[in-house]
Amino acid sequence: MFDRVAARPPGLRILVSGVAAGIVGMIGLAGGTASAEPALPLPPAPTPVAESVIVQQAGVTPVPAGVPVQPPAAATANLTPQPQLAPSLPTAAGPSVAAPVAPVAPALVPATSGTIKEFLAGKGVTLEPQDPRTFSALHITLPMPRGWSQVPDPNVPDAFAVIADRVGGDGLYTSNAQVIVYKLVGGDFDATEAITHGFIDSQQLANWQSTDASLASYGGFPSSLIEGAYRQNDMMLNTSRRHVLASSGPDKYLVSLSVTTAVNQAIAAADATDAIVNGFRVTGPAPAAPAAAPLPAPAAPAPAAPPA
Repeated sequence: MFDRVAARPPGLRILVSGVAAGIVGMIGLAGGTASAEPALPLPPAPTPVAESVIVQQAGVTPVPAGVPVQPPAAATANLTPQPQLAPSLPTAAGPSVAAPVAPVAPALVPATSGTIKEFLAGKGVTLEPQDPRTFSALHITLPMPRGWSQVPDPNVPDAFAVIADRVGGDGLYTSNAQVIVYKLVGGDFDATEAITHGFIDSQQLANWQSTDASLASYGGFPSSLIEGAYRQNDMMLNTSRRHVLASSGPDKYLVSLSVTTAVNQAIAAADATDAIVNGFRVTGPAPAAPAAAPLPAPAAPAPAAPPA
């Protein structure tokens, strides 16, 4: 910060002298006496000289003559501070109103018991398996990696679709992906509460070890995702399992995907399994395209003008 300093020129003195005279007179008048002390008029007060000399010292910025100079701090230390008013805001556009803040939904807490099927059954809901040949309520996308193909698998009850790796594998276990779709009939339940039970069926597997889990919505629907490893028939398997509670009009559906591979084949099958897990989609039916408006009939040609 720089202080603006104005100094009086050295030797500048203004001397004021006054001359006083007293005259005393006594005048005798018939019938009485009077006395008075008239004062002579004082000389006019000297006119103050405008300070226009600006001293430039090291670190001080010169100030043009005639500009008010900030008094030094020592001179203003004993002055009574004046209250400072906040600058007034323009009111032509009306007072500013803060934008409303959208409430944040509380984080879901995973349930500690009861699978999602058991929860729905306790609410009086019936699970009806769907046939992929006649199902049209939802659009389900299941990527098919190279070397994989759709296979019938009697070991998957109520299977909607099963695909497996026909090229890889070690001869003991084949990497596969399974989709099951149930229509939820009857009962009354909260989908957000129901999805918190989506981890239980995986956590009940033998020697389950979880590596990732999420209750974030998927495609706008309540969903649960859990990944980990478990033991089956003396083999360690990696799996990724997702449940989606989807709606189509007034109807509700439970769509489940599980992608499983042997631990010793997890690296070799990683590209294929990642493509399935990340490319799996559940969406509502696509809206019907609006009918195209009929084209207007061509205008009749104008009659030819008669010859002149």
